[in-house]
This record gives sequence, structure tokens and C-alpha cells, in this order.
Amino acid sequence: MTNHHARRPQARRTDAAEIATLLPAPAEWDVPGERHLHHKERLMRQIDRDHSRTSARTDSGGRASRRLLRPAVMAPVAALAVGAAILTSVTVTGGGPSTAGPSRHPAAGESAGTGSALLVQVSRAALENDEVAVRDDQFTYRRATVREADLTSGKAVVGPLRTVESWASQKQGPQRRLGVVRTDGETLPVNAELGDDDGTPPGLGRPTYRWLATLPADPDELLAYLEAKTPKTAEVKGQGHDQAAFEQIGSIINQVVPPRTAAALYQAAARIPGVEEAPRAHDAIGRRGVGIAREDAASGTRTEWVFDKDGLTLLGTRSYLVKNTAYGKKGTLLSSTAELQHAVVDTPGQAPVSRRDS
Repeated sequence: MTNHHARRPQARRTDAAEIATLLPAPAEWDVPGERHLHHKERLMRQIDRDHSRTSARTDSGGRASRRLLRPAVMAPVAALAVGAAILTSVTVTGGGPSTAGPSRHPAAGESAGTGSALLVQVSRAALENDEVAVRDDQFTYRRATVREADLTSGKAVVGPLRTVESWASQKQGPQRRLGVVRTDGETLPVNAELGDDDGTPPGLGRPTYRWLATLPADPDELLAYLEAKTPKTAEVKGQGHDQAAFEQIGSIINQVVPPRTAAALYQAAARIPGVEEAPRAHDAIGRRGVGIAREDAASGTRTEWVFDKDGLTLLGTRSYLVKNTAYGKKGTLLSSTAELQHAVVDTPGQAPVSRRDS
């Protein structure tokens, strides 16, 4: 894999300029400014990722996931469930590459942090959930309330609360149309990832229910797999690799996940150094519960997952700055979500028959 630590910002801008000359002429209709900036960000991330991956196209089950500079409704798939990665993963540059060394996971019986015991309880609760029957011709549905910061100006500008619904296609094989997402009264298609000319296959970038069921049930094996597939470029962008793995798990758990896989994911998270309990955690709409958090010194961010105190189901997530950075002062919100409903439906745009909110 290319050592991206040696690449300088000027080199990345040169790459962007060269690729920009190859893009087709713009459409005759105008794209709203925010959406234009969003697509520009996706292009820059694709440039970085293309330099760092060597075999992702030959491994349809382990495609690198997107680490977004800001949540955005048009990003493909993990976005669908409302963009799992979209709503739970915010990468913030902390002023340079991370100097953190390789992860050292605790041995059996050793605690990774104060959150280990709670995550074991959450894992057991997840395992008690019923298996969901999901056909390949169906869609997983997610409804969530989100609040996110726009970082495109170089400063975190926090937007208002909004409700987002998404429908993720469960079709097998590479797909060009991944589903739809609805926000602010507008329904938009979610297309294949940038660069996937033949469609995006199931994998970390498009975690279908069937694909999730194939992940290792052993938490050590699962964590090793996720870390191997988590982009090393996260470190170049100021985020430690342990944090990238933690947020990779966070981008999956807010979807419709097989119980066995969900249980393994929580136990895998318990093995990541620095994971701790967050007693004052709350979701985007103020619901409080028991929390799990990890603070990343490299990027100066803290990500929290909050669970219902009784059933230990996921209520939502929150990410914010824990030190002053170029994006804002300590305490600045980067993103927050509140999980409202998950279901399986037959067609995109269809609301679940039973609206059982969390």
C-alpha cells in the first residue's frame, strides 16, 4: 500500500486539478451550492483513496468505507440506512498525520477500557433480538433525526435538526442504483460509489443484510478484518487507526443488522483501546441513556454511542471536538443522530406498516 504520509497537500491539489480536466462538461441546470461542494468533497476523497488502495476491486467483501468530512445525504450506501457512515463518522484533520503506533488489543480477559463491561451487556442484548427475514428484492428502511456540521468553509457550521429516511437495496452483486434517501421533503436516488463503473458490490461500502451475516462471529477475527479493511488514509487525515475502526463499527450498528453480527461488533468494539463509558451521553433529540465513547487525540474528536438504559438498544450517536482545532473550539458539535425506526420494506419510498418508534 502506498505510504500516504509522504504526500503533501500541494500534490493532492495537483491530482485534483488533473482529474478535473477529465470530467465532463457541467449540466445546463445549476446544482445547489451545498450539493456541489458535497460532490467536490467526494471526488477529493476518491483521489486519496485511489492512491492508497491496491486490491480493493478484487475483494468485493472488503471495500474500504467512506470517511466523510461531513455527513451528506447523497453519499452511497452506508448512507442509506441513513448513511451509516454518513451520520456517524466525521473525520477532522488535527493538523497533521497521526503518530499513533499499531493497535495493541487486550489479551483474553484483559479490559480494553471502562466501556468493556457495558459493551458485553449490549452484545448480549443484541444477541437476544429476533433474526429478520430479508429477501434480496427488498429494502432496509431507516428513519433518523440528525444534526450535522458543514465543514466545507474550514469552520464547523452546525445545521438544524432534520429527519432523514433511507431505503437501501438488498440486491446481490454490484448495483448501480443503491436505493433512495429522503430529507427536507426531497427524495433522491443513491447511485454507485464514485469509480464503481460496474456498480457497487456488497461490502463495507454497501453492507447488505446478507453480507453482514457472513462476517466473522468471533470478535477478535471480526476486529482484525475491520482493521485490515479500514483505510490507512484515516491516519493521514489526522485520525488514529483505532478511532477509524471504532467509527467503522459505528457506521454499521445503526442499520438493520443480524443479531449474531451485532453482538460480535459490540464485543469487537470492547477490544479497542481507549473505549470507555460515557455516563452523560445523549442523542440528537436529548434522549439520555448509557453511553460508550472513544476520544481520538490525533483529531481532537470524541465519538459517543448512547443506548437505552432498559433494553440497551441504540438510541443514537454524537461526535464533537474535545480541543480547539481549525474547525472550531472545544465542545463544537460535529454530528449527532437519533435512531427512530428500522424496518424491512418491499419498495423504495414505502413507509413501514407498523411505525414503532424507538
